[in-house]
Amino acid sequence: MKITSSAFRHNSYIPAKYTCDGENINPPLEFSEVPNNTMTLVLIVDDPDVPKNIRADGMWYHWLIWNMPPETKGIDEDSVPSGIVGQNTRGNKAYGGPCPPDREHRYFFKLYALDRAVGLPAEAGIEELRKSMYDHVIAKAELIGLYERKNNN
Repeated sequence: MKITSSAFRHNSYIPAKYTCDGENINPPLEFSEVPNNTMTLVLIVDDPDVPKNIRADGMWYHWLIWNMPPETKGIDEDSVPSGIVGQNTRGNKAYGGPCPPDREHRYFFKLYALDRAVGLPAEAGIEELRKSMYDHVIAKAELIGLYERKNNN
């Protein structure tokens, strides 16, 4: 399984348009080689480089989406995909673009193929989602983008 973007390459910089310094809209994403036995897709976008004084676990979740149909070929720029958009770390049920407070951060766009649907309401967060996914992931793909603010405000 693969996840790519026409906006940036793996391990390269995410254009400012998709961050808090720009339009703060989601980049276009493309999915391919999804296994035939996939029942649903999950997308988790996270940043593991958050200063510990901001988040003790060092993690920030920018976008959580589950129960995307397995035939989903991607997510268009600035769009809401089919499925359930859960609560990100900021508490919004939406995409929240990169906005690192201190230095360059890595942003992991993780696509999971599951062998069952996720039975969670949109109010659920990352912990509930991870528990629901446990032992049901049949494939995973990852796209990493980088971002550093020009002026750390």
